[in-house]
Amino acid sequence: MLREYYPYEYVESVFVIDYQKLRDMGIRGVIFDIDNTLVPHGDDATPEAEALFKTVHRAGLKTVLLSNNDSERVERFIRDIDTPYVCDADKPAPEGYLKALAALGMEKDEVVFIGDQTFSDVRGANACGIKSILVKYFGYYTERRIGVRRRIERVVLWCYRHSKKYCHRLGDIVREEP
Repeated sequence: MLREYYPYEYVESVFVIDYQKLRDMGIRGVIFDIDNTLVPHGDDATPEAEALFKTVHRAGLKTVLLSNNDSERVERFIRDIDTPYVCDADKPAPEGYLKALAALGMEKDEVVFIGDQTFSDVRGANACGIKSILVKYFGYYTERRIGVRRRIERVVLWCYRHSKKYCHRLGDIVREEP
């Protein structure tokens, strides 16, 4: 039952992923969530987020954003980022994920989804047959008050980390420090 919430990988942030390794595994596209995945909730793109998209594109990967936000918020985020997007996605409903696949022009097995929530991001990707990478959300270490969903998510992740069958299904995707 819990496996529908298990990501293929769980890493610190989008900035530690080795996108060239993903490309070498046959991944051709990346679907990103925005809020608490790439930047804190509601923030504009940072220079680090903008540089990340350049790195991902240099690795030969296409990108698309998948967000439950409206177009105004997403367009504000991508002001200096060259990527298509799907807004008002209603994650975890599959329609948004399928639109993102269409925007990339790729099949499910060629794509990975990266987000910060098990109950929307990971669950939706898994339901669509898309590999998922969960990242620790912005504020993970400093947030004193967390919501009920984040508390339940901690239990799900505890179970995930103790599941040899479902944990680390993509292998070593964290980049080595220079």
